[in-house]
Amino acid sequence: MSRKKYVVELSSEEREHLEALISKGKSSAKAILKARILLKSDQGLLGPSWPDDRIVEALDTNLPMVTRVRRQLVEEGLEAVLARKKRATPPITPIFDGEAQARLIALACSEPPAGHARWSIRLLADKVVELEIVEAVHFNTVGRALKKTTLSRI
Repeated sequence: MSRKKYVVELSSEEREHLEALISKGKSSAKAILKARILLKSDQGLLGPSWPDDRIVEALDTNLPMVTRVRRQLVEEGLEAVLARKKRATPPITPIFDGEAQARLIALACSEPPAGHARWSIRLLADKVVELEIVEAVHFNTVGRALKKTTLSRI
């Protein structure tokens, strides 16, 4: 049996925290699975010190998951293992950045085109593309960009 690179040794407080997390059942299934992995792989005095293949079989998971959880505990700590990592960037980049949104608001506050009493969201969407503020935009996106301001009554 090879020596593990990331050895899990939980304190009694950490064990109690993980056992409480499992027994309450209020956490996500992924967090409960990670807590079970940590408890089974604990090499401390109170831990069962299960080998990875036994943990994989008992918890119906895979070996990379077990090694990833152990590594994350050693490198980042217990809370990092149980909490989801926040995204640095949104999944879809916003069409209206600060400058484009400012230009949209300025356009919405300007005089409407001839033959119209006020700007509609569809007219604004067409004009924003025509003025090359953005490459392409749906009128609903324009509405959401304006709704974030006090200009939603246009």
